[in-house]
Amino acid sequence: QVQLVESGGGLVQAGGSLRLSCAASGSIFSINGMGWYRQAPGKERELVAVITSGGTTDYADSVKGRFTISRANAKNTVYLQMNSLKPEDTAVYYCNLDFYLVPSLRFVDWGQGTQVTVSS
Repeated sequence: QVQLVESGGGLVQAGGSLRLSCAASGSIFSINGMGWYRQAPGKERELVAVITSGGTTDYADSVKGRFTISRANAKNTVYLQMNSLKPEDTAVYYCNLDFYLVPSLRFVDWGQGTQVTVSS
C-alpha cells in the first residue's frame, strides 16, 4: 500500500507564493516520476509539472517561469514552488506518483488533493 501526503495549499493574494509538498511512503520498489496536476471547478484535470527520477522536468506553458518542481529522492518527496500566483491558478492540486511496486508491476497513484486559492 502506498500513501501520498500533500501539504502546503491555502489562500494567497495574486502575486504571492506557496510551496506544495507531497511525501510518498509504503510499498515502493522504485519511482519513475512524481508530479503535480490541478483541477479547477468545471474543468478537466491538467498537468502542472512533472519530474523524473533522473531530474528531468516538464511544465505546463501556463506556469513556466513561475513554478518550480523539485524532488528529494531520499525522502520520496516532491515539491512545487509557486511564485507570482494568479487567480487562474486557483484549483485543487493533486500529487501524482508513477512507480513500480515490484520490478514488473507499474502503477500510478494520486494524492487526496490540496486547495490553492488565489485572490485578485
